[in-house]
Amino acid sequence: MRIAVETNVAAPVDQVWRAYTTPAHIVKWNAASDDWHTTKATVDLRDGGAFSSRMEAKDGSMGFDFAGTYTKIVEHERIEYAFGDRKAEVEFVPGPKGVVVRVVFDSEPTHSVEQQQGGWQAILDSFARYVEAKQNKS
Repeated sequence: MRIAVETNVAAPVDQVWRAYTTPAHIVKWNAASDDWHTTKATVDLRDGGAFSSRMEAKDGSMGFDFAGTYTKIVEHERIEYAFGDRKAEVEFVPGPKGVVVRVVFDSEPTHSVEQQQGGWQAILDSFARYVEAKQNKS
């Protein structure tokens, strides 16, 4: 099953793209809740390049690596990647109020569709808040 989440980011597409694909930015926004954080991120942004984010509970009780391989990169427009036996696509669609960022991904069997959608949406919402806060400071 495929799951979709999206958000609008009130910023230019080049800033949205940079924040989504740069490790120094990823560690600032990549968490579904305030009690989690990303401690490390790596990005080799090219077809066949690898990426990884280390996500951990702030209390140190658990953590995991979210990692995969980019399968298609169209700068400022689209990122496709595989992680394990699953796939995801990220679209960046400029519009009158900023950029719509849409992520469509394969579900997994361990968590409910609602949990997966909620978690990915929370991360995307955190991304939008981060980019817009940076935009407002400049």
